Amino acid sequence: MDSLKIALQYILPKHFLSRLVGKFAAAELGSITTAGIKWFIKQYKIDMSEAAKPEPEAYKTFNDFFTRELKAGIRPICDSDNIMAHPVDGAVSQLGPIEAGNIFQAKGHTYTSLALLGGNADDAARFDEGDFATIYLAPKDYHRIHMPISGTLSKMTYVPGDLFSVNPLTAQNVPGLFARNERVVAIFETKLGPMAMVLVGATIVASIETVWAGTVTPPGGKQVFSWDYPTTGPQALTLEKGAEMGRFKLGSTVVMLWGKDAISSFVDDATPGETTRMGQPFANIKA
Repeated sequence: MDSLKIALQYILPKHFLSRLVGKFAAAELGSITTAGIKWFIKQYKIDMSEAAKPEPEAYKTFNDFFTRELKAGIRPICDSDNIMAHPVDGAVSQLGPIEAGNIFQAKGHTYTSLALLGGNADDAARFDEGDFATIYLAPKDYHRIHMPISGTLSKMTYVPGDLFSVNPLTAQNVPGLFARNERVVAIFETKLGPMAMVLVGATIVASIETVWAGTVTPPGGKQVFSWDYPTTGPQALTLEKGAEMGRFKLGSTVVMLWGKDAISSFVDDATPGETTRMGQPFANIKA
């Protein structure tokens, strides 16, 4: 059965299905939208008591519901200057060192930081001998992405690609999954050096948003698009630790990269399969 699920992903028109679902998710369909939201809540056992608006009827579109805001204060941000915070609700997929430019995906599978970041060798070199972490967001999770540490935006890159599912089964069976799916790469300058936040698209992910660019939807095709941003002066965009930096319209994965000597260790419970909650301690920063 698992092999059939993987085989179907190779042959299904993933982009077409994703755009179709995206149109439904963005539509204001009244009672139809509400019924869909109620089904989704029941199907995925979503705890709506955490939401700022707990009633399904409060959302005009499915996207509004999926990117719902949480109640104020329900995800406190660890305030130690020496500890990095979890950026999302989800589950740890993998984490560890970037070895000779390679990132561990699952048993028998690796991919390169060069491929993940869109093929720019200068960008990839900044993370040589650094560390990475991959966090999977399930359909039930809160889908806004926050800053694990304060940083100033220096570059954003849109990388076209496939739209395979990014669940654990697919990660174990599709080579180079996170470096072959459509994605948005945001590079920040931090007190620890560079940090990359890579928002990976997936099957039926309608779109990826950032707080500075809105929905990132460059023209179709296979071309990589990049934007550079000033890191000093009045136009520089600095986001503080815990601030929202983006969101997924339907679920996906975040891959983070840090440069050499940025992290001394991940916290004890940051191991593959462990649940993450935005704002909780994630990694110890090197002094």
